Amino acid sequence: MKNIDILCVGEVLIDFIGHQSEVLINDTRDYHRYLGGSPTNVAMNSSRLGLHAAMVATVGDDGFGDYIFKRFHEVGVNTDSVKIIKNKPTSVIFVSRSETTPDFIPFREADAEIIEDQISKDILSKTTIFHTTCFALSKKPAQTTIIKKAEEAFRLGSQLSIDLNYSNKLWNSKEEALNVLKEYCKFNPLIKISEDDLIRLFDKNMSHKQMFEFFHDEGVDMVCLTLGSKGVKLSQKNKKIIEMPAIKIEKVMDATGAGDAFWSGFLFAYIKKKPLEKCLEVALKLAALKLQNVGRLPDNINILSKLL
Repeated sequence: MKNIDILCVGEVLIDFIGHQSEVLINDTRDYHRYLGGSPTNVAMNSSRLGLHAAMVATVGDDGFGDYIFKRFHEVGVNTDSVKIIKNKPTSVIFVSRSETTPDFIPFREADAEIIEDQISKDILSKTTIFHTTCFALSKKPAQTTIIKKAEEAFRLGSQLSIDLNYSNKLWNSKEEALNVLKEYCKFNPLIKISEDDLIRLFDKNMSHKQMFEFFHDEGVDMVCLTLGSKGVKLSQKNKKIIEMPAIKIEKVMDATGAGDAFWSGFLFAYIKKKPLEKCLEVALKLAALKLQNVGRLPDNINILSKLL
C-alpha cells in the first residue's frame, strides 16, 4: 500500500530573507529567519494540504537543526529519514527579498550529506511521488544517492518529479548539470522548470519549443514551464501545449518559494488524479497566494482542497 503521497528528497535549509524589499544583498541591512529549501517547501505545503508527506534530508546537530524538526512536526511531515550529523552545521542561505527571482548566497554544509541508508526499499515501495531538485543533485553524496534511489523508486512504481532550479553558484558547470539531469530523466519524471531556470541552464536563445523537445527526446512525457506573471505552459509528448495565464496580483510581497508553492499545488491535484488543466489551476492559485506573503504560506491553504 502506497501510504506516502510524496517523498521529498533534498535540501533543508535556513533561509535568511532580506527585510528590505527590492534591494540586492549588498544593500540589505537585516534578515528574517525562515525554513527553506525547495523540497522542504513542497513537503511542508503538501502536508498542510492534507497529503502524507515525508522528508529525506540531513541537518547539523545544532539549534537550526532543532528548529527544522520543530517546524516539520508542527505540520505533520514525517521526519524518520531526516538525519542529524555532528561534523557539519545545518546549511544556511541568505536571500534578497524580491518580486522576481531573488539573489542568494549559499553556505552549504549538512544538506548534501544524504546517504543511501536514509532511503529504504520499504519507504520507496510505499511512495506515490518521489520528488527532488536540481539543487539537491548538485553535490555528492546526495547526488549519487538520489540518482540511485530514483531508479529504485521508478522500478517500484513511483512517479518521479523534479524542480529544475539550476544555479551556476551550485554546479561546477552546465555540462555536468545536464549530464546528471539526463540520468534522472531516464525515469520519466514530471518536470517543473521556470523561464529563469531555462535561461540559466541552456543557451539564452533556446525557445520554449526547443526546450520541451530536449526533454521529450530524453524520455520525459510531461514538462511544465512557469513564466512568472505571464503564466504557464505545459507540454506533453505528441500533444498540444496547454497554456494558462497567471492570476493577477496587486502587490507582490515576496517571490521566494512561489515556484515551490506552484509545484506543491500541481502535485497535490495530480495525486488526486485530476486532469492536467485542474492541476495547473490549483498550482496557479497556490503560487498567487505565496506571492502575497513573505515566508511561509498562510494557515488556510487547505481551503484549496475544496477546489477539487
